[in-house]
Amino acid sequence: MKIEPLARLERHAKRLGEIATVLGKYGLADLFGGFDYPWLINRLRSADGQVLSDLTTPARVRMAMTELGTTFIKLGQMLSTRPDLVGAEMATELSELQSNVPAESVESARAILLADLGLPLEELYAEFDTVPLAAASIAQVYAARLHSGEQVVVKIRRGGIEAKSTTDLEIVQAMAELLEKHSPALRPYQPVAIVRQFRKALLREMDFTYEKRNIDEFTQHFLDEPNVRIPRVYADLCSHQIITMERLDGISGTDIVAMKASGENLDEFARRGANMYLEMVFRDGFYHADPHPGNLMLLPGCVVGVIDCGQVGRIDDELRDEVETLLLAIVEHDSTQVTEQVLRLGSVPPDFNRERLRTDLDDFMADYVGHPLSEINVGHALTSLIEIIRRYHITLPPPLAVLLKTIIVLEGTSRRFSPDVSLAELMQPFCQRMILRRLSPKRLVRRARRTYRDWDRLLSSLPRDMADLLARFRDGTLTVHLDHRHLDPIINRLVLGVLTAAIFLGSSQLWSSEAKPLLWGVSIFGALGYVISVYLGWRLMRAIRKSGNISSKD
Repeated sequence: MKIEPLARLERHAKRLGEIATVLGKYGLADLFGGFDYPWLINRLRSADGQVLSDLTTPARVRMAMTELGTTFIKLGQMLSTRPDLVGAEMATELSELQSNVPAESVESARAILLADLGLPLEELYAEFDTVPLAAASIAQVYAARLHSGEQVVVKIRRGGIEAKSTTDLEIVQAMAELLEKHSPALRPYQPVAIVRQFRKALLREMDFTYEKRNIDEFTQHFLDEPNVRIPRVYADLCSHQIITMERLDGISGTDIVAMKASGENLDEFARRGANMYLEMVFRDGFYHADPHPGNLMLLPGCVVGVIDCGQVGRIDDELRDEVETLLLAIVEHDSTQVTEQVLRLGSVPPDFNRERLRTDLDDFMADYVGHPLSEINVGHALTSLIEIIRRYHITLPPPLAVLLKTIIVLEGTSRRFSPDVSLAELMQPFCQRMILRRLSPKRLVRRARRTYRDWDRLLSSLPRDMADLLARFRDGTLTVHLDHRHLDPIINRLVLGVLTAAIFLGSSQLWSSEAKPLLWGVSIFGALGYVISVYLGWRLMRAIRKSGNISSKD
């Protein structure tokens, strides 16, 4: 039995009250109701005492999500990958969301190790540091040593986190369903589909078996790459709540001072890291979706170490072909092809203006014509492109949105390590490989096979569909549903014109027949009708002049 959204919200009334309180505290209720209360915002302060009126709306959204806990932090982090939906400013602010929380007692970790692996902590590890290296909202990471002598890190999920997240997910899903049902402005952004994608991503992130599989797959892809190091996973010390992996001995990408003091060539390190990500995207179609400096480590010999493989992205062959076509069109400054690819990749609203989009894309690409590759900031260019897409309310598919966000973050991370590194220059060889791959016999055969399957499916279903259509036509049961967009304003003007003419004619008849009551020999109702018809006619002519066309939706 399907549970209505309101019933689900009522079942979690206590948690919903907490959410409403936090939204009110940070002055975000206006996002839902349109209320304006600056006198109240001036009296509200954040947890650290900062006056909320001094903060931007994106900053207040970030702080509210941080206070609401794990589920909303992860929702914000996912929305930070969708600047095409929330805008560049909001996406940038949400990307700063951190899930650091007070550490749990080691006793919780002991209980989970015993329940999942069947042995007490002392038998599983020779040494186990009871103070966690990091404490996040989903898991805590501990340093340990195996009985065989290897130094490892143990990532253990927090106790009870699944039950808390389930409650929040039900609330978020119910709110999304209500918004999609009652908010026409938000309906094109498909809030229910976004929450469904978020739910799937969060449940995967809480199940560490997926992260173990990701690490194994990355290891296979870079098995012959001496400049890339993926930590080894100890499968016998893993479960859906636990993952034990090799501890990389290096410097975190967040400690830029220590990296510079190490004497390593940071320019080479940045190039190797960027090339690694480009290989993941354009060679493997499977990539680490969070190229934050904290997820990269500088190992001896300028080797790139990769950690935290919970967030990944995948692009299939079809989407990769479309993305490659878009990139090549941008390189060739072909605005018509860029427009066509954007329309093929995204979901387009019904009142879309194709020519205006092409003009804006022309202006966008003109900013980069004639500039050396070393001067082109790929991240800034993609951000500008996403802003154009968002301006026209075009919704990108989630895998593409995540990919674009990953490249934008990668640009910033690379320049953090070395300002001289240009992602545009590093991408040039991959563009050349794209052209060669598109002309390869293997790809042509694959496309021919795919096209054959599509035609075969069409030809096999066409006779049945035509027979059904003709049978319905013969029986008189064929119905055609037409969606007349923007027809209401046209009908309203037509009705107003007929009504104006009818009142005018009726008033003329009353006036000429001197229908009583009379005032100075003039029919009062006739004169009143004239005034009303003149007023209605003036309104109709004003609307026509304002729109420039009687059939305009405006």
